[in-house]
Amino acid sequence: QVQLVESGGGLVQAGGSLRLSCAASGSIFSINAMGWYRQAPGKQRELVAKITSGGGTKYADSVKGRFTISRDNAKNTVYLQMNSLKPEDTDVYYCNADVQQYSGGLYYSTDSWGQGTQVTVSS
Repeated sequence: QVQLVESGGGLVQAGGSLRLSCAASGSIFSINAMGWYRQAPGKQRELVAKITSGGGTKYADSVKGRFTISRDNAKNTVYLQMNSLKPEDTDVYYCNADVQQYSGGLYYSTDSWGQGTQVTVSS
């Protein structure tokens, strides 16, 4: 079992900042990529940013230059620093991790998701 616990969402005015955190715990051998996705009601979940275990990053065009993803491998934690927030950034943000687990002599990969945290940006 792997648990991802997010924190840091909330209400902020346009132009403000928020920092999301997501800590992974449970039966973890290692974690490959970690990322943040967001989803509005009635829409598909979309990638916001992701980071590999080696620190390589990828961002959605809509957040480039405003959001920064980082991770602390020792703490199995990923962060999303969100600056210059816009009303269109309002969504539920979900943490995702590609977790490597080990059991019974076998390694296997688990795609894990957090419960989501609401980010609301007022105009």
